[in-house]
Order: sequence, then C-alpha cells, then structure tokens
Amino acid sequence: MTLTSETTDTRPAFARIPVLLIAGVAGVLLLVASRNYGFSFDEAYFVVAGRDHPAWGYFDQPPLLPFLAAGLDHLVPGSLTALRLPATLAAVGGIVLSALIARELGGRRVAQTLAAAAYAMSGATLICHYLATYSIDPFFWSLILFLVVRWTRVRDDRLLFAAGLVTAVSLQTKFLVPALWVALAVASLVFGPRDLVRRPLLWAGALVATLTTVPTLVWQAAHGWPYTRMSEVVAAEFPGTGEFLLELLSGPGLVIGVPLALFGFARLLAARDLRPYRFLGVAFLLLVVAYLLTSGRSYYVYSLYAPLFAAGAVGLQDVKWPTAAKAVGRLLVAASVLQALVALPIYPKSWAERIPDVPLVPLTAKVFVQSDGQLGQLSDAVVQVYASLPPDQRARTAIMTDSYAFAADLQLFGAERGLPNVYSAHRGYYYFGHPDESVDSVLFVGDASPLVAGAFDRHQDVVPQLMTVFSGRNTAWDVLWPELRTQ
Repeated sequence: MTLTSETTDTRPAFARIPVLLIAGVAGVLLLVASRNYGFSFDEAYFVVAGRDHPAWGYFDQPPLLPFLAAGLDHLVPGSLTALRLPATLAAVGGIVLSALIARELGGRRVAQTLAAAAYAMSGATLICHYLATYSIDPFFWSLILFLVVRWTRVRDDRLLFAAGLVTAVSLQTKFLVPALWVALAVASLVFGPRDLVRRPLLWAGALVATLTTVPTLVWQAAHGWPYTRMSEVVAAEFPGTGEFLLELLSGPGLVIGVPLALFGFARLLAARDLRPYRFLGVAFLLLVVAYLLTSGRSYYVYSLYAPLFAAGAVGLQDVKWPTAAKAVGRLLVAASVLQALVALPIYPKSWAERIPDVPLVPLTAKVFVQSDGQLGQLSDAVVQVYASLPPDQRARTAIMTDSYAFAADLQLFGAERGLPNVYSAHRGYYYFGHPDESVDSVLFVGDASPLVAGAFDRHQDVVPQLMTVFSGRNTAWDVLWPELRTQ
C-alpha cells in the first residue's frame, strides 16, 4: 500500500463557498419541490411494501428504499418532505462530489464551481424531488467514482475498501452497481491502471458487499429469482434506440450540461493530462453500449455524470476567453438555470399547467402535475362502491387491481377509510399474497383479464373498464393466483 502525505498534497483548495452555496440552493429548491403535487405511484408502493410487507427483498428491488419509506412515513406520517429527504440529500451530495472529483483532477475554484453547477442543473438532481432508486443511486455511484479517482492519484488502497462499503449500500438500493465495477475492471486491465484489480483491499470490500447482499439473494432464490423478470419489464418499456439516445443526450441538462458532459467524455478518452483516468471514459462507453444493447433506461447514465462534468470543467479552466465569449457564456448559464427552474415542480399547479410544451425541453413541472397528485382520488370512488355492498357480501369481498400502482394507491389512502387489504398479481404485489379462501367475491379495479372473469360465476359492472364486482368464485386461490400473475 502506498500512502501520500497530506503535507505533499498538490491539489487546489476546495472551493468551499461557491460549491456549498450551489448545493445549498439546490437542496432548498428540492425541499420546496418535494412538498408539491402529492405521492408518486412508486413512493406509495415503497411505503406500503416496507410498512405492510417487510422483507429482505422484493420483486423489483432490494429492501433499502421500502425500509426508508416506511420508517420515514412512520416518523412523520404523510409528509412528502420527510419521505423525499434522502433524495434531496443524495442530490446535494452528488453536487459536492462533482466538485471534489474536479479537484482531484486538478480543477481550481472555477472548475469545481462549474462541475457543481452542471450537476445541480442535470437530470441527476432534477429528479431528486422523488424518492426512487434512480434518485438515490447516482449519489452512491458518484461516491464510488470519487474514491476510484482519488485512489488513481494517491494509490491509498483504503479508498478501494471504502468504495466496497459504498457498493454494499448501493446494492441495497439497486442491483445495477456490479455493472460499474465490471466496466471499470475491463477498462483498467486494457488501459490501466492494471493493478486496480490486484489490490487486496478492493476484493475485501467486494467481499463485504457480497456478504451484505446475501439476505436479499436468499429471498430472491426462495421466490424463484423474480428480479430476473425485471429485464422483461424494462425491455417492454424501451422507447427505441433513437429516443433512448435523445433522452441520453438531454439528461445532462440543456444548454451547458450536454456540451460539458460530451467535452468531459472526450477529454477522459484523449486528453494527456487525464491519461491516468482514461479507463473511466472507456468504462462510461462500455456502460452506455451495455444499456443500449439490453434495452436499459436512459436515466441509468445519470450515475456517471459527476466525472464527465468534472473532466470537462477542468479542461476549460485555463482557456483565455475573449470578452464577447464570456458574455455569451453568462447568457448560456442563465438559460441553463432557467431550464432547470422550469423543470422543478416548485410552482402552484395552476402555474405549472400553463407551461408550454416545447419538444426540446421534455422535462417540465407540467409533466409532474399531470402524473403526480392523482393518488387518493381513486380511493374516493372505491370507498363509495365498497361501502354500498350488502354487509354480508362485503365481509366476503376483497379488493383487487390490475396494477401495483392502483393497489398501492388504495392501500395507502383507503385503509383509514374502511377499505380492507388490497391485492394485485402485478409485479411486486404478486408476492404480497392472495386473499383468504373465505373470500369468494372481489371488487376489481382496472381492466379485468379473461382469467379473472372466468374464475367467478357472476359479475356486475359498476364503472365500465374500471370497477367490476365479481362473485361466486369457482377456483381455489392457491390455484388461481399463479395464473393471474402479470409481469
């Protein structure tokens, strides 16, 4: 193990004031945004999964987010700000890490500030008014990449062990981080530093990460490895190569984010001063190709923005800009800030609904008005229909839905209003189980499949294609439930 004394540290000073100011402003804006427009479907699912169905694993993810959501909702019931606080902190951390990576690459105050600002205006930050795997995991990847960058410079192997510990936490959020390490390993073996994969503390950290994942792997094995089915779900939602690439390019942020990320990527591959870090650019390329070939989601790349912004910012810090170019640059920064503010849901709904649709600006607060805040409304109608059933039938009637989103909505908002447990055979909800055998009727919410209709002798349409009461079940739940499973 080789150690570098802090007394010989030649890095520029940390640009504490501008970087922390950017991170603080972004954090405040995200706290404001997190109060608006209501739960997302996934957030409702996280709360219900962690609160009512605690487990070491789930169909679509490891257990960290459901546990966090349930715990925060228990501490501050119904508070969106509290529920989304981990995502806010993750965004703030990612902003600071972008600046720290720029510092490791030789970036002075201006480069650190630019890297932090670019991350603050990118998709990696703008989505952090939600609690989601894709809003939390970019922080862990950015921290791993910072530790790897610093190790490349100082060769302190304790940094690799720390990266292993961060990987262990990332694996409790999303199963994607092994792809990062595979890409880093392959790229470093070809382009150096080849001794990265030979460091014992790297493998010690990998062992810790593996051991902490065992409970989740045991759960997956006991349930037939359901997470492997998620590849089919993701592939079914793949927008096509063209739209994937468009979303990939717009993610870093329009105006300054996109060119800065592309410039940083090019510098990681070709710049002489970044030659020791070339493997990072190659790893990025390998990951993008892998996401494209496996029909992945474009926001997976959000986790890679920090080193791209850092490398690009460092490459610009010594450019002697003419006065006119500086003026244009200020206008471009202002335009980027405006675009980011338009994307954040910090406005009243009535304002956000009037934001015009612009093809080159796909993400605006208007999108969140249209998609969020709808939860709870469905439960109003279901409560009325369920309460209207005759008491003897109501006692033998369960509520089922065709979607985990509907099920989470009704479970979260309907329990206090008299609704019983809600069931669904869709995605993760399938593993929460089926109704008791004493239940011979269901109030089905959604579009019932022929399999559902065939399992009951009678049906009554309450709201066509939305709510149907099925009665006279003719098939045992243990037999019927596996047949009803979707996705």
